[in-house]
Amino acid sequence: MHYDFDRLDIARPQPGLHTDIPRLRAGGVGAQFWSVYVPSKLAGDQAVRATLEQIDAVHSMVRRYPDTFVLATTADEVERAVSGGWIASLLGAEGGHSIDCSLGVLRILQALGVRYLTLTHNDNVPWADSATDRPRVGGLSRFGEEVVREMNYVGMLVDLSHVAPATMQAALRVTASPVIFSHSSARALCDVPRNVPDEVLVALAHNGGVCMVTFVPPFISPRSAAWSAEAKQHLADAGVDPDRPAAAAPLAAWERDHPRPRVTVAEVADHVEHVREVAGVDHVGLGGDYDGVPSQPEGLEDVACYPRLL
Repeated sequence: MHYDFDRLDIARPQPGLHTDIPRLRAGGVGAQFWSVYVPSKLAGDQAVRATLEQIDAVHSMVRRYPDTFVLATTADEVERAVSGGWIASLLGAEGGHSIDCSLGVLRILQALGVRYLTLTHNDNVPWADSATDRPRVGGLSRFGEEVVREMNYVGMLVDLSHVAPATMQAALRVTASPVIFSHSSARALCDVPRNVPDEVLVALAHNGGVCMVTFVPPFISPRSAAWSAEAKQHLADAGVDPDRPAAAAPLAAWERDHPRPRVTVAEVADHVEHVREVAGVDHVGLGGDYDGVPSQPEGLEDVACYPRLL
């Protein structure tokens, strides 16, 4: 992994990204989780090493821009950062593969500042089922339950984005602390596996947790979800892995004859309002997934656009 803020200075506008410091300031962002994400195809010590490099990159960014960012590991530190004019920077590890089935690694990530762990990414881990993989353990294994309990003990949020409904229910049964969905929307409005069913939103309210509504177009709009599924099938038929950089050119060629459906900020607001109505206003957050997806809805093109949604 290579992170060089001399080559890509986010203190200046960066048109190739959704995020830079001028747009964070324009969007009124006071606190943000930086996802220390590595692909779930990585496994074992490769995943752990790549995650540590991502954590180091965030620490390096905070050191590089001390007038803008400050590392935050508690709610009190977030409040102090915001009142002092900084952007509080929190860390979240997106996928249980990052701990390589080790509670020791989990504790080390917490010691380095990581404050949430997404139990899975797009693929299962040996101890938890993903929303986008075939079920293997029926939610959480016994070790998966140990992971949740250890996260409660060390002060790390259990993140249920990306996990299967059975995993959501198992984690909510085991946890003694509030959980989060770091970037998921309402399944009642867009029926895709990555979204949260209403019965889980009801349980989330009893748990005291938060569903951070994401802006990812295929998770917001059924039209966009259908287009995305068709695009992936086209790439698969052509023998192209949609998650590889080589997919960009054939996807662009296909898209010329199959334009992306229009998705708007108003549709995102519909998901926010649905979560509010089902779970309650205290259980709604925002999880834009900026720079985690190639495109965002009209009106929410980058991090400067949060005021439009608000």
